[in-house]
Amino acid sequence: MKLQCELCFHRCELEEGQTGACRARANLNGKMVPLGYGRITAMALDPVEKKPLRRFHPGGMVLSVGSFGCNLRCPFCQNAEIASAGQEAFTRELSPQALTERALSLRGRGNIGVAYTYNEPLVGYEYVRDCAVLVHQAGMANVLVTNGTVEEKPWRELLAWIDAVNIDLKGFTEEWYRKLGGDLKTVKRSIALAAERCHVEVTTLIVPGENDSEEEIRALSGWLASVRPDIPLHVSRFFPRYRMADRNPTPVETVFRLADVAREQLRDVYTGNC
Repeated sequence: MKLQCELCFHRCELEEGQTGACRARANLNGKMVPLGYGRITAMALDPVEKKPLRRFHPGGMVLSVGSFGCNLRCPFCQNAEIASAGQEAFTRELSPQALTERALSLRGRGNIGVAYTYNEPLVGYEYVRDCAVLVHQAGMANVLVTNGTVEEKPWRELLAWIDAVNIDLKGFTEEWYRKLGGDLKTVKRSIALAAERCHVEVTTLIVPGENDSEEEIRALSGWLASVRPDIPLHVSRFFPRYRMADRNPTPVETVFRLADVAREQLRDVYTGNC
């Protein structure tokens, strides 16, 4: 029986045994199954600022976990070995209860909670949701680092348990988002909805020749300011990675100049990777 995944705008229609574009969800025995449930590819205790979050528990640490798969195809991906992977990825088993207990055990080292990150966590929606409920009940924070490519209904439901998000706003043109296999309107909706519910910060990676014009950054920052002028924006420097290994890094002066453009309309603008 063919099933349609309703998690993101791709709405993959999958035959029995077939895996979706994200490589992390499949039609198995007539059910949409998250293949990465409880399967962790990476885990580390990170500074909150590394997510990056600059206005949420500064100086704190957060237990960061990732699985595999992603519903975009960014040619500059910094974690391509897990984001573009499927079930072949090397993983360890970690139940929601075990993750929560691990987070609690690290409170003495400054841990504030759990961050779902590294790959695109929302392709493993059910695991993130189940963990977030337990972490919240334990009195700790849930942090989500995401591309924001998720449909409205599951996003609203998950936000009930999320304390802070950093959402990648990869540019401000539909053309650039199409190159990445994404949808700008979906990400804008995700940012706006999150801003109603929790702490939000946004990251834009500046890729030379793609999204580095002053006009685009001015439009992007102006839209963010219309949502909430206190949303921090991280303007980040591109380095050659994955399928863009032949490109040059973004000039540092370009990052600083575009950050100044964003400051025309946003209060808190930070530069990254410089």
